Amino acid sequence: MNDVRKMIYGTIIGFFLMLGLWFSIIYISSCGFTFTCNRGDPLVDRTPIPTLIPATLPVQGAGGDSAAFNKCQIAAVDLIGAWVTAGVPETDKFTFTDVNGQACEAVFGRDVQPLFTESNLWYPGSLSCSSCHQPNLVLALQNMDLSSYAGILAGSGRANGEPKGKDILGGGVWEESLLYQMLYAPDGVSQINRPVMPLGRTADVPDKGPLIFAGRIIMEETAATTEATATPSP
Repeated sequence: MNDVRKMIYGTIIGFFLMLGLWFSIIYISSCGFTFTCNRGDPLVDRTPIPTLIPATLPVQGAGGDSAAFNKCQIAAVDLIGAWVTAGVPETDKFTFTDVNGQACEAVFGRDVQPLFTESNLWYPGSLSCSSCHQPNLVLALQNMDLSSYAGILAGSGRANGEPKGKDILGGGVWEESLLYQMLYAPDGVSQINRPVMPLGRTADVPDKGPLIFAGRIIMEETAATTEATATPSP
């Protein structure tokens, strides 16, 4: 009697297992392994999108402007020199002539500051100047901060955090400045017998540093507007 009951119960259980397996196979084939059954949704008729040819963007230069829209090119040392010579405030524009003889204008934050704060700019693998000459003057080499406009103007030798140290901009005379002597030196040695900066600069890096895209071309209409504004009315 017990064997008959076991056979009946086994048959019933096997039937329900087979039934569940059958429904599972149907569900998975229709909906996949998901509870939302997205496969059962009606198909959406979409307009096909044609394949687009990938655009090739030009290499970015200092200041974030692309070569396609920024036609001013200048050596890194010459750009810093133009800024020092101009002696303008941080947000004011200064002018320079690029390697193609075009009249250009730039500002410190967008065009000059990256030369001190961005790595891999002076040569592949180079550290930024601000990596060693940082705001923390206790750790900064020569107690000098090159990470900001204020830090550069404050100069070097600020051992005790003084607000002002030794002028590194030559009083606005670029060729007489300490910064010029450290950044520009033919034959790989500066005029004060120190290694050319940034540290580790290889011999294949041009004396005046890399040629970069910076600033903007001064358009004729902009120059005319500036001249008209500066000229007093009769």
